[in-house]
Amino acid sequence: MKMLKLYAYVIVCLFAFASVSHGSAQAVMAPDKLVEDVTETLLNDIAVYRDALNKAGNATEEARLLSQFYDTLGATLEPVIDFNWISLNVMGSYRKQATAGQRKRFREVFTRSLVETYGRGLLTYSDEKIIVHPLDGAEQNKRKVTVIQEIKGVDKTYPLLYSMGLNRNGDWKVINVIINGINLGTTFRNQFVQAAEKYNGDVDKVIENWSISQG
Repeated sequence: MKMLKLYAYVIVCLFAFASVSHGSAQAVMAPDKLVEDVTETLLNDIAVYRDALNKAGNATEEARLLSQFYDTLGATLEPVIDFNWISLNVMGSYRKQATAGQRKRFREVFTRSLVETYGRGLLTYSDEKIIVHPLDGAEQNKRKVTVIQEIKGVDKTYPLLYSMGLNRNGDWKVINVIINGINLGTTFRNQFVQAAEKYNGDVDKVIENWSISQG
């Protein structure tokens, strides 16, 4: 299984977390349970976009549908993923020397790049089985939890660990993902450092040339 496709499964599950954020306060406190309930519906939505793209009559229509899909994905993920915290973490020590404008632009570029890159992979999602491990009672009372999922393919099982925090507004936010042993936060931070070294510490150039897929 290619890593891009595997990352796509992460977005499938994050879709589920995003739907959780629009539910009741009680629902928000049990993300592990709600993921199981909403994933099937969300996969149906993905299938609709995939079917529409397969039927696109020309490149212009396909580009329009893709843009609509990315916009929808971004709007869905924005309420539940703490993109601001993640993007600052990815910048590492460079965030201290960056201006407020640069931090804001990197957040926007980072978010859109992630959405578009893994949105493309998301459309390749097939029929792998997703299992959510329930949180125990003690974990449900914490402000930070790790939700464990497994993606069961034909020949292998891939573990996913979602680090989630409860913010001041009582909303769960995804702050990191470890997929099959790969810490995405660390991976992207290393990518930023390498790009900064390549451009001699020029943060503007790092932002201008940023792409999730290059890591």
